[in-house]
Amino acid sequence: MTDIKVIIPAFNEGESIAKVIAEIPDCVSEIIVVNNHSTDQTVENASKAGATVLTENRKGYGYACLCGMDYVAKQSKTPNIIVFIDGDYSDYPEELSKIVKPIVEDGVDFVVGARVSALREPGSMTPQQIFGNKLATFLMKLFFRATFTDLGPFRAIKYDKLLTLQMEDKTYGWTVEMQLKALKRKLTYTEVPVRYKKRIGMSKVSGTVKGSIFAGIKILGWIFKYSIK
Repeated sequence: MTDIKVIIPAFNEGESIAKVIAEIPDCVSEIIVVNNHSTDQTVENASKAGATVLTENRKGYGYACLCGMDYVAKQSKTPNIIVFIDGDYSDYPEELSKIVKPIVEDGVDFVVGARVSALREPGSMTPQQIFGNKLATFLMKLFFRATFTDLGPFRAIKYDKLLTLQMEDKTYGWTVEMQLKALKRKLTYTEVPVRYKKRIGMSKVSGTVKGSIFAGIKILGWIFKYSIK
């Protein structure tokens, strides 16, 4: 039986986190919410919804994901698959089954949920998000002949393959780092089209000018770093 664990980085997602947890399929053995210095009801609501709640006080998306990975690594039985999903309810958690299917049935190493325009709710992605995704995936195609079309945060990866990536980014470069390292290490990968809706609350990245600029710099920095290696 395939053991699947979910890691959800969460910073002030008190309004949405319980909804995300409730709609994750029963095939998942553990839902891990990493509270990333929240000041609202994220911890209480995630705990009441049945998740394992960890705390990472160093603010940063990557810090939260690494905290979740460290927790999993210390368990006596490690999973076959790790799924990452945001805590803002912009993804459809029930589509996790679609995300893991290529791994379970076809042995693919890594799957990204692609937020294709036909399945996106109008206004669910900001213009800067759409532009940033197009630019980043164009550069990955140019430098690495990649077929990625999105940097979507809803993704699944074989646990043993995740460990080989030696993830290190602490903030907004986490998703693109994973994709670049998957390319460098020649992991098999695919994308699965997923629906996407307006998030609950304001985005901590694309919702601010500072966040958008910092995220853009981090993403481009990772791409150019790997293009010259």
